[in-house]
Amino acid sequence: MPRFDRYLLSQLLAVFGFFSLLLVSVYWINRAVLLFDQMIGDGQSALVFLEFSLLTLPNIIRLVLPISAFAAAVYVANRLTGESELVVMQATGFSSFRLARPVLFFGIIVMAMLSVLSHVIVPISRTELNDRSAELSSNATARFLREGQFMHPLAGVTLYIREITQTGELRDIFVSDDRVAGQTTTYTARRALLVRGDTVPKLLMFDGMTQNLTQDARRISITRFADVTYELAGLLDQSGRIGRGVQEVSTMELLWPSEALLVETQSSRAVLLQEGHTRFAQPLLAIAAALIGFASLLLGAFSRFGLWRQIGVSIFLLIVVQLINTQATGLALRSDMAWPAVYLAPATGIAIGIGLLWLSQRPRRVGRVDPVGQADEGTMPA
Repeated sequence: MPRFDRYLLSQLLAVFGFFSLLLVSVYWINRAVLLFDQMIGDGQSALVFLEFSLLTLPNIIRLVLPISAFAAAVYVANRLTGESELVVMQATGFSSFRLARPVLFFGIIVMAMLSVLSHVIVPISRTELNDRSAELSSNATARFLREGQFMHPLAGVTLYIREITQTGELRDIFVSDDRVAGQTTTYTARRALLVRGDTVPKLLMFDGMTQNLTQDARRISITRFADVTYELAGLLDQSGRIGRGVQEVSTMELLWPSEALLVETQSSRAVLLQEGHTRFAQPLLAIAAALIGFASLLLGAFSRFGLWRQIGVSIFLLIVVQLINTQATGLALRSDMAWPAVYLAPATGIAIGIGLLWLSQRPRRVGRVDPVGQADEGTMPA
């Protein structure tokens, strides 16, 4: 690689790293605040919060990298123009396309990062995140059950547990359920276990009794039991995972979805195809963003006041590409035959970047100046 390409590429990568770190930190802090409130409120430890925070980072990085590539290209082009470095290179005969070659290399590097994230790291992290969420949801002892306290998980339900052992066994449990109008059912047991049912979690109580009080008839019936099952429908979230989410499925499965996959993800064929092809199309947006950011600033000549107008144009063009991406995604979600639409935004962005490079190297027209004080042909000066 020539020296100029290495120099410009190193500048782009250094600034890209700075903007990526900055934007990821902003996104991560915003997400971490909400996650911290949820985790600490559910009685989870700081290690669990840190684990969940790290598992959300790959998806945040995937969203941030194209923006960082655009910001790096704009910043480096503006600085090199302000310091007349690009002007000198153009004076030596470098065309706009030649100047943009290291920018293309830079976009390919970012595209490779995004491809690894989209196809490998993000699906793995989403799977691990959903598995850990399901595991914590199934741990009702940590989320809803507190020993030595009267709890009211639902209106009309009162729950008391004297002790929770390290193995998860509940000692001396009291449950009062008066959700049925005119009737109150009370369960007391020496010990109980929380088990996972086919549809909802269940409370398996041993060595206790049931008191059923009918208020209208003012009658109470008492039944002693060796064991009884009490369903916790509505009190606790169902812990089991029904199937994988769309973002957890591998790319090959998404591109050729089977009927079993449609049932497992509870999604349509159009959704799966859109997600699969988006994993290829989104990395291409990094090349488009870098070319647009760099080429837009080549349109203006050197100015002591900076290139703010060109920067505004580049931001506007990036917004246009993002609007196209949003509309194309919606179209692909509505029909399983419209998946090629997800490639429209990166193709448009790359075409805009090439068009800007072509415009930037066209000769600029200079206005005609009428001669002043020139003697007419054939006349002699006095």
